[in-house]
Amino acid sequence: MLSVVELFYLVGFLIGVGFLLGVMEKYSNTFLFKAFGKRGVLATAWIGTPIHELGHLLQCFIWGHRVTRVKFLQVNNPNGVLGYVEHQYNPGSMYQQIGNFFIGMGPIFSGIGSLIFGMYLLAPESYQTFREYIDLHVTSSVQNRNYLMVLGNAVLVITKSFFTLNNLFNPLFWIFLILAICISSHIALSKADIKGSTKGLFMIFFVLFVFNLVSGFFGIDTFKFIAKLTKYNAYVLAFSSIAIFFSIITLLISYILYRLKFGRG
Repeated sequence: MLSVVELFYLVGFLIGVGFLLGVMEKYSNTFLFKAFGKRGVLATAWIGTPIHELGHLLQCFIWGHRVTRVKFLQVNNPNGVLGYVEHQYNPGSMYQQIGNFFIGMGPIFSGIGSLIFGMYLLAPESYQTFREYIDLHVTSSVQNRNYLMVLGNAVLVITKSFFTLNNLFNPLFWIFLILAICISSHIALSKADIKGSTKGLFMIFFVLFVFNLVSGFFGIDTFKFIAKLTKYNAYVLAFSSIAIFFSIITLLISYILYRLKFGRG
């Protein structure tokens, strides 16, 4: 049970973010598909899918997997697969097995990173406000473990800084908004991504279990160590707020387009 709790502290927040993004993306793509057919989904795939696959690819390099085949975007696959990264690893390597989890989660990292970089280039005032929030408030929230407050406040900060008069009259802002919608529409994990991540998750649990057995024998309290280590979860939630914010925007726009189409029908 201790290993289960520690596993939640280590990766639970990241999995939760992935699940939330997945739910919103599912409904967004459903509305777009009903309104415009396959073209509705492909309209955002031109940038969103390559960034999704890039996340897998970079994590493969980090965790020592051998990449055998990459397809950043394909539009005519009969199974509807827009892109993929095929890779191989050594089953005898604990490091590479753990890597399966992060390779599966790769699109979350690449998606959030791309949104932050895009905001830095195309909406610098919003980026600066968000950065100041991170610097001033997240550290104190880490100490108090108000993780949900971190997420909620970060979304509010982004919302207030994003919809300003300066941004609304700035062409670069609209370019960024279009790119952000495309990226956020394809951050979520596919069934294959989740299946691959599960393999790595089991190995992380196994490592924790052995670690706790050995530590318990020597009377070492591992939970205190894990609790201190996982203070990074506040930063995970703060940065994830950007992806959540744009996923909400994407969901609202796709629903409005669906209702307009449905109304005309």
